Amino acid sequence: MGFIMPITIRVKDVMDEKVFTVDAEDPVRKALETMLEKSVWSVIVSDKGLPVGVITERDVIRRCIMKGKDIDKTKCREIMSSPLITIEPDKPLSHVWTLMTEAGVRRIYVVQDGKIVGRVTQTGLFNKLLELVLALSSVKYTL
Repeated sequence: MGFIMPITIRVKDVMDEKVFTVDAEDPVRKALETMLEKSVWSVIVSDKGLPVGVITERDVIRRCIMKGKDIDKTKCREIMSSPLITIEPDKPLSHVWTLMTEAGVRRIYVVQDGKIVGRVTQTGLFNKLLELVLALSSVKYTL
């Protein structure tokens, strides 16, 4: 006789811990340099040590470069997206999809004890789910 064992995947199981920060008063160039140096496409913007927003490569292109703003004179706070969309690490993975869809964002930040400990991106989420599907398809089972 077989039994069904549910598999629960939590946010912490798929999050990426590569999260980097720039100051709200830093020039946009600093955000771009950080993204390139760290091989990420978003950085958290902090003000007095508290996260207040995020800058993505799209923000730089759409809100700075395409508007003719100088990346050395424009402050990060001027082009950041705010507020941050966050989730707790122990939430079920399905909550991430819902948040991304409702908020129309491509990344959700994972917060634990008031601190950002990771992020979940659409691309990263897709890759993790694909790995899971492939792993599950190779599992042998009997009825």
